[in-house]
Order: sequence, then structure tokens, then C-alpha cells
Amino acid sequence: MINNPNMKNIPLILTLLASLCGFHAAKASDDTASLTLLVNTLKSTDNPNVRVILMRGMLSGLSGRRNVDPPPGWKELSKKLSSSEHAEERALLQQLSQIFGDTEAMQEALTLVQDRNADVSARKTALRSLLAQQNEQVSVELVELLDDPELCLDAIRGYASIENASAPGILLGRYENYDDSLKRAVIETLATRKGYAVALLTAIESGKIQRKEIPAHVARSLDVLLGDRFVKVFGEVEDLSADRAKLMAKYKAMCTPEAMEKADASRGRAVFAKTCASCHLMYGEGGKVGPDLTGSNRANLDYILLNSVDPSYDVPDGYKMVLIQTIDGRLINGVVAEEDARRVVLKTVEQPEVVIAKEDIEARKISSKSMMPDGQLEQMKPQEMLDLIKYLRTTAQVEMAK
Repeated sequence: MINNPNMKNIPLILTLLASLCGFHAAKASDDTASLTLLVNTLKSTDNPNVRVILMRGMLSGLSGRRNVDPPPGWKELSKKLSSSEHAEERALLQQLSQIFGDTEAMQEALTLVQDRNADVSARKTALRSLLAQQNEQVSVELVELLDDPELCLDAIRGYASIENASAPGILLGRYENYDDSLKRAVIETLATRKGYAVALLTAIESGKIQRKEIPAHVARSLDVLLGDRFVKVFGEVEDLSADRAKLMAKYKAMCTPEAMEKADASRGRAVFAKTCASCHLMYGEGGKVGPDLTGSNRANLDYILLNSVDPSYDVPDGYKMVLIQTIDGRLINGVVAEEDARRVVLKTVEQPEVVIAKEDIEARKISSKSMMPDGQLEQMKPQEMLDLIKYLRTTAQVEMAK
């Protein structure tokens, strides 16, 4: 959190924020004037708090962009601010400089990523920035970062951002030594590109990766990328909604008063954390891909079962799954968090925010499916299902079972 700027700067900030709003929504070809105005204002103020506010806005407006021509005066401003004592100001300056094609800024970011003694959050920010700029050098460095516990997960996901022919062999070679969260990241990463997906399918076929280790949303991506080739090995991606009434009756019969009395909400919270929390919030904890369940109609057993058995039964437009294929062959699926004339921001299971420039989109499809996979309850043991339902019907948070 930055300190409040002096009151005398408020009119200036309001004027520039108005400019930023227009800049954010404008087409790429129309933003030169706004960028020039912002740079001139940054040069004219000595208040680092004001500069941070404005550079945050610039970075937000330019997210997803690469190789943008630097506005007039940027080099002079960069030189002036490079020695700033304000850490966030320096970090923002470096990220913006990369977007403006500054090779020196990219090299500085690469050096920071490689420095294991540097602040972890700063290294992660630098890595994300380099990946967003499709920096080939950082793609080569990812294999070294896999040995760094602080950046291993980010490095695995980094292979999705930039295609690297070595990625499948590197990731599958380390797969057996990873914990469950890293294994899942490997599987999700290998389902983002056709070349990767072929290697993943071979691993499934050979038994190196078990079919049960493939989440439903990954199976859908592999089905899109590989089609019949995937189905022959994996089988049809199940759609259980056709048996909705039958399954509803089955689970309702299991949820007898006696069974629910014996169910444990604390154990249910642990089940929720494993199966639901990557997408859903409950009591302020979890992901934000799907709806926040805290205020939903959770006391109603029919409501819980319907949305668990057939999550695609009635999907609001804001939660329909969108599949985007980029021109460099990456497949991303998620729900739209934000969109303007220049970019689409998706919320995905893997990441809370993926920014895609519209100029990088080759194809886009809205699915009738929910991001939540069918058959979640089918994958659980009966007691796990009962414990989860007991937790979902709570009116206050409970301790998680250990």
C-alpha cells in the first residue's frame, strides 16, 4: 500500500486517471496520445506516489502487449527514474521498459530471476514479465528454475507461455519426483499445446501417468487438441448430465438423516480444499473462477446435488467456459474476467488471471459447459461425498481435519 499523495496532486491524478480509462479501452493504434500525456506528467512530478499510481495504470493498460513503440520522452524518463529509492517505482519502470522493447531492461529482469538471493516475489514478477514478452532466453532458463523450490511451480507453468520443444521430456522426466500439486501443474501445462499434448498422451498410454490423474478440464483440452487420437487412448470424455435424474436419486438416497448425522464437516472441508477450492470461494478461502459459494443456497440438498451432478445444467453467461487458441498454438480455457478492445482476461483453474492480447487470438469458442467438471461426486468415496455435503451445508467455518 502506498502513502496518500499530497492533496495538491489530486486534480492531477483525477485528470490522468480519466486519460488512463480511455487508454485502457482504446485500440492499440489510438494510444500514442495517452501514453505521451502520461510520460510528460511522470516527468513533471516529483512525487513518487503519484508516479507509482500512473505507472500502475500504464502497466494495466498495456498488459498482454509486446514490442510497443516507446512514447516520446520515455528514454529520458527511464534514465531519471532508474535510480529511484522507491522499490515499486523501479519495478514498474522495468516492466514497462520491457514492453517498450528495452533489451537492457529484459537482461536486468533475467539476472534478477536467476539470483536466488533476491526477493522471491520480485523474482516471480520478473519471470512473469519476461514470459509475457515471449523472451526466448528465459524459456531456456526454465529448466534451471525447476531446481529452485521457490520458483519451480512458476517455471513449470512458464513452459505453457512459450513453446519449448524440450519441455515435454524435461517435465515428464521429473514427474515421478514431484508432489501432487507439481504433478498437476505438469499435466495442465502439457495440455496447452498440441506438441506437448502428444507427449502427455504417450505417457498416459504407457502408464507413466494414470488416467485418474487427468482432471476433467485437462481431458477437455486434450480432446480439443488431439481429437480421435486422444479418445482412442483415454476414452470418451464423460458427460454425466444425461443421467442427471438417476444420479440425483442415487446420491439423495445416500444422504439419509442417519448418514448425515455421522458425516464430519471438518473432514468435508479437507475434501472441499482438494476438489473445489481451486475454483470456488467459501468463507473467504479458495479460488475465484466459479461463484462464491458462501452465500449460495447451500442448505438445500437438491440445490447442492444438482450443481454437483450436472454443473452445466444452468450456467450463467459470466461462468461459461471460453476456449481460446492463440496464433502460436497455445490453448487456454477459463471464464472471462475482463475484456476490452485490445485484450481478454481469463480466470483459469491454473492461474487467477491470464491476459491475452486480441491480436494474438486465432480462434475463440464459448462452450455450453461449466468450468466445473461433471462427475465430481463419482470420483469420491461415499464417506468423502457425505462429509463434503455436510461441510457445504454449514452456516459458519469449521476447523479443517488434519
